[in-house]
Amino acid sequence: MSYNAGAAADQFVDFSYCESKDINEFVSIRIDDLWGSLGPPDGRPGMRVLKAHLQTSGLGHIVPDSGIERDRDERAQLIFVTVQLFSTGIPLSLPLQTKYHHMDAQKREWGEWIRFPAKYSELAQDAHVAIALWDMRGLWDVAQLGTCRVELFEGGSELVQGRRRLHLAPKMAVDGAGAGGQGRSGTPPKYDALYETLRRYDDGDVPHVDWLDALAMERIGEIRDQEREQTDGLYIHVAFPRFDFAVAFGEAPLDDPLAAQPQDPGYCMVFDPEMYRDNPAEGKHRRLLRGYRSGPLDRELKPNASIRDQLNTVLRYPPGQGLTDNEKNLVWKFRFYLSSNKRALTKFVKCVDWSDAIEAKQAVALLSEWSEISINDALELLSADSTNHAVRSYAVAQLRKATDDELVQYLLQLVQAIKFEYLNALMTQGIETAALASSIEGRSRDMFTHEASLAGFLVERALQNRTLGNFFYWYLMVECDDRTTGRAYGKVVFQYVSALAETDGGTEMQSMFERQGKLVSDLARISGEIQALKEPRQRKVERLRAYLGDPKNGLASFAPLPLPLDPAVEVVGIRADRASVFKSTMMPLFLHFETSDGGLYPVIFKAGDDMRQDQLVVQIITLMDRLLRRESLDLRLTPYRVLATRADQGFSQFIESQSLAAILAENNNSILAYLRRGNPDPDGPYGVAADVMETYVKSCAGYCVITYLLGVGDRHLDNLLLTPQGHLFHVDFGYILGRDPKPFPPPMKLCKEMVEAMGGMDSLMYQRFRSHCFVAFSILRKSSSLILNLLSLMVHSTIPDIAVAPDQAVAAVQDKFRLDLSEEDAMRFFQTLITDSVRALFPQVIETIHKWAQYWRN
Repeated sequence: MSYNAGAAADQFVDFSYCESKDINEFVSIRIDDLWGSLGPPDGRPGMRVLKAHLQTSGLGHIVPDSGIERDRDERAQLIFVTVQLFSTGIPLSLPLQTKYHHMDAQKREWGEWIRFPAKYSELAQDAHVAIALWDMRGLWDVAQLGTCRVELFEGGSELVQGRRRLHLAPKMAVDGAGAGGQGRSGTPPKYDALYETLRRYDDGDVPHVDWLDALAMERIGEIRDQEREQTDGLYIHVAFPRFDFAVAFGEAPLDDPLAAQPQDPGYCMVFDPEMYRDNPAEGKHRRLLRGYRSGPLDRELKPNASIRDQLNTVLRYPPGQGLTDNEKNLVWKFRFYLSSNKRALTKFVKCVDWSDAIEAKQAVALLSEWSEISINDALELLSADSTNHAVRSYAVAQLRKATDDELVQYLLQLVQAIKFEYLNALMTQGIETAALASSIEGRSRDMFTHEASLAGFLVERALQNRTLGNFFYWYLMVECDDRTTGRAYGKVVFQYVSALAETDGGTEMQSMFERQGKLVSDLARISGEIQALKEPRQRKVERLRAYLGDPKNGLASFAPLPLPLDPAVEVVGIRADRASVFKSTMMPLFLHFETSDGGLYPVIFKAGDDMRQDQLVVQIITLMDRLLRRESLDLRLTPYRVLATRADQGFSQFIESQSLAAILAENNNSILAYLRRGNPDPDGPYGVAADVMETYVKSCAGYCVITYLLGVGDRHLDNLLLTPQGHLFHVDFGYILGRDPKPFPPPMKLCKEMVEAMGGMDSLMYQRFRSHCFVAFSILRKSSSLILNLLSLMVHSTIPDIAVAPDQAVAAVQDKFRLDLSEEDAMRFFQTLITDSVRALFPQVIETIHKWAQYWRN
């Protein structure tokens, strides 16, 4: 609506606004960053004793800066923010919490939007948001550091928009009465006035002068940095959504016909704290239906043809699918009949009410009679949904039959499953929340050393195999960075490294881990220094080579050391003259390790970049390659090695290759010309050696299927690489599980240039490519339960694309398998998928835009 405020003749000043009752959007707030000192971190005697013990043992390097005991400001790593919406003194939501992030002590930033389950049209005039800052001191021990509140309608009339700077009052109650006032202290810092001016500048109330604004912003940045260091109090920066117009408070009348529309009855969603509790009537019905005294009779029950079909349908369910009450009762009724079917155990475990002592006792007794299950099913029994200790112990007993090679393949997920064992054990022991943190010190060691525990089993097997032990150690070290379970993982590391001293060659392994830790820390330090240099790339390369070549730094030559990335390779130094720095934001280091046999092992070392997602994807690709080879299908894949050594650093194996973008630019937009130039053969297909062309076609098929199943996104010609021998492979898995920064991505990355290198869509090579795709898709569908089980063990990790929506991670991959279709229908579906991907026009437009963006960036 508009209001004409012009009183003078021929002069009109118009301004527009809307009322809050007309805004049908959810209330949102963005938590930006935090300023000020948090004070000295609380002491943790148990952890100090542990760290002192590690130092005296010469193993101090296994205590990460942000893991068991941090030398820097520990609070900076353990803080989080909660917000709660109030209206007329009544909370409209439960307290909502920011996600956990690893933060620098000097730079605490969230940049996270939080949406409340209430709309602007539902707010009262006194609506406000209460904000609280918390310090997680232990697993379940948190302390409040400060609170504030911000009124949503300034002066009771205009809706707050844009950025706000709020002062946090220490240790006040977060409620509707008066949580910390309006976010201002008695003596605000100088930056408050500047911040208010910046807010008015964003609102357009301050005229914009480009050349003057640039100078002013530079000076404001200097003042901001000074104020950040000198601020005594706590200040939090938040932001509210911005609208095109000013928003005034407006309340819909009760008799407003618009408020009584059938599609919007005006009801308010209220959280029911009893909604997840069992209904006593339903519980009694279940007990009567299952009949505790009918156990002996149930042994003789046999299903008829109709019920047998129902049971088979249940057994075909994918791992993550739940069972209805009727299906649970059916599985329980015929449990003895199903005990001869090893695939039925995971469904039986889901049908048991483990909170019922009598029912749980019968279920545990039946475990010993069940047909021996596979390792795949044992992995499912170790998921977060499996909370019974006897079931998890049974799964660990089945894992003991796995070979070391199989354990290495699944080790990344098994290390993740340790956290479920740890938390379940604490909760089932009935530990009160307040006493939980103090009980960790005394109980963790017993949990992890128990022979039936997963952690104890992995430690036992790691002591027997050096390769398994190498990866077990580094996977644990990464998890030590986790703020919730990092201390528990630290104790597993301590248990494993301490137990090495009692084994043959264990002292050498301890020394190896210490030397590997020093190597990684040295590379991380020089990488950080190079990133901080404000110099051209060539000067950075010279600085890197000078550091590596200096004998005092001990990297040019050292005693033989198993490489953490590949412990089968012993390295004796780094070739300084071959070192380089990649053109990238994080400036990864390109290093050539000299091996003990005189060869070179090229690697990429990244610091400041999370490599855990790449590590997971490469692990799944390696697993899929083994599954395909097991069925005699070798698609010539290139699952290079990736190892994260911390949450923000790690190694990647370097494979000599070129990106498709570079190949097309150098070979007149033809991949075929590149293959023909490097591998000429007049008798081969299109003048290329037959084996090279077969490798190219097979590797294209393998990666098309695999990247489709994993939902790998952000595919462009710069992260598709091709070796001189014809091996095509993908790198840079920053987007997975269907996430993609580009609009309308194709189902799989199969550009027209790749098809043209096969001879076009009518060629024999293209038909072979399609055939390989169909066979690979069919084989992997048969092993879908194993892949889904491995992903389900990762849903509580902090890997970026999984942490965004952990409840959808497994479902995203499960949907790609199309388990709802028959084999024939699935092949028809995949055939259509390939055709649509080849003929998709929009990805070609996006690829062209990407090329221009790369050109201007360079």
